[in-house]
Amino acid sequence: MRTPHHLDAHPRPNPYEELAALDDGPLEETPLDEFLAKEHDAGAEDAWTPPDHRRGGRRRRKNRFAGLPLAVKAVVGLVVLASFTALGDRWAVLYAEHRAADTLKDRLDLAAAPEVEIGGFPFLTQLADKHLDSVKVTVPDVAADRVSLAKVSATAHDVRLDADGLTSVRGAHVPRFDGDVQLTFADLNRELGASQVTFTGEGRDRVRADGTLPVAGHNLRLRAEARIRRQGERGIATEIGRMRLDIGDLATYRPGTRASEGLHLTPKGTADLARETRKAKALLSVPAIVRRMGVPEATVREALADDGKLTELTGSPRFARQAARLNLIDLALENPDVMRRLGLDPELLDSLSGLTRPVLADRLSLAFELPEPEQGDVRLRDVRVEEDGIRVRVSGTGLTVGS
Repeated sequence: MRTPHHLDAHPRPNPYEELAALDDGPLEETPLDEFLAKEHDAGAEDAWTPPDHRRGGRRRRKNRFAGLPLAVKAVVGLVVLASFTALGDRWAVLYAEHRAADTLKDRLDLAAAPEVEIGGFPFLTQLADKHLDSVKVTVPDVAADRVSLAKVSATAHDVRLDADGLTSVRGAHVPRFDGDVQLTFADLNRELGASQVTFTGEGRDRVRADGTLPVAGHNLRLRAEARIRRQGERGIATEIGRMRLDIGDLATYRPGTRASEGLHLTPKGTADLARETRKAKALLSVPAIVRRMGVPEATVREALADDGKLTELTGSPRFARQAARLNLIDLALENPDVMRRLGLDPELLDSLSGLTRPVLADRLSLAFELPEPEQGDVRLRDVRVEEDGIRVRVSGTGLTVGS
């Protein structure tokens, strides 16, 4: 049996009726010209124009600066003003340094203008007050007697100017200054050594000279030591010591009159006498030499007659010491043939006799003296040997430059 269908007691609404309920009535008729005019007005209101970022950015920046506090604006202005003031002050310093360098070059008759550095800031304020905190002057290549000073550098303090402005500085008064004087070994080697002798530092106050010295056609090796010391208040002196000239490995000459000085055989030279009979007999055949050596005459006669006795005599340590103490300079002129047999040139020995200690010391002298100023006082404070040369510290008071 089929189940009967139940009818819905509440029928669903008709959708067409709902749409009809939404109708507001018939459309209002609008003329075509009025409709087009409305469309034109709407388009005019919505017309697109490109944005003006530039003008807007300027307004924003202008507004941003305008919004800064007055104190910040003042600080910015002061910084800009100070920058221009400092730049002008530095230009004034450079001009003053250039003028001072030219003036010193002319008044001191220098080959080149020195370096001038004015200290303190601001310079224009110091100039208006006619007072400079410090002025540093560096002069290269200053002639000092036989040598050239590599550099003279001095710093003046509390300088008082005699001036009427930047361009009319007549002079200056220097209450005190300090500085350095440098003498390089390179200059010494060039000016004193003549490319044959070199100078090197050896300790705080000593300089060693080492090279060759031509004497009578022979290049003899030269060795010496110079002790640097202060002489008085403005001078530098050198005391030359341990001077010696080596004639190969045969003999050594030391200028002077003491027993250890003069011309003496080297240990190798005395050893050759024991090996070379001809040299030993030539030496022992001169009575003056035998007497100076202190060898008994009987022993000498036996040695000259018997080569075995001769070898025994010349090979003894005592004979080597006696031969080494013998000053050959005294015997060179009287016994030139003996000197030749020993391998020594008589003309060389004659020239060596004229190379006294003062003569050699003068060739190696490093002495110089600072000039004495017309006003004020200049003194040497310290002398020191360094790796590259000799450095001298100086100081002074009461100096006047210019009028």
